[in-house]
Amino acid sequence: MRRARKYRKYHKPDAKYQSTVVTRFVNYLMESGKKSVAQGVIYDAFDIIKEKAKEEPLPIFERALENAAPQLEVVTTRVGGANYQVPREVRDDRRFILAARWMIEAARSVKGKPMAVKIAEEIMAAAKNEGNAVKKKINTHRMAEANRAFAHFARSSAPRH
Repeated sequence: MRRARKYRKYHKPDAKYQSTVVTRFVNYLMESGKKSVAQGVIYDAFDIIKEKAKEEPLPIFERALENAAPQLEVVTTRVGGANYQVPREVRDDRRFILAARWMIEAARSVKGKPMAVKIAEEIMAAAKNEGNAVKKKINTHRMAEANRAFAHFARSSAPRH
């Protein structure tokens, strides 16, 4: 039986910065289908970054995403009745997804501030290689490194019969 075909999503660039990365981040930030609210939050956060950092927010945002994106992750694999945490390289699209998710989670965990301020602070922290999203990446890498002995259990692309 054939595998199901994977369809790629093509995202339109956002109106203000002409960036598909910003569009995708807005989509992850959005709750209950309220895209205009999420866009407002991101654009306000970018204004805060521009004001505080005194430079363009888009390169800072892209650097933050790059710093928060993991190279390796662990995948649970069952071998002979035992579960092993097998380290795996992360695909590019998943790297972005994890980085965005971790940055949004970190911002949402802070209480008592408007979301635009929380996102702006997390983006600026991640751009400097600090903050909760970067900590999460470091922990993920540490887990992968600790379980390097099980790397030989990683499934190859060839199907086994």
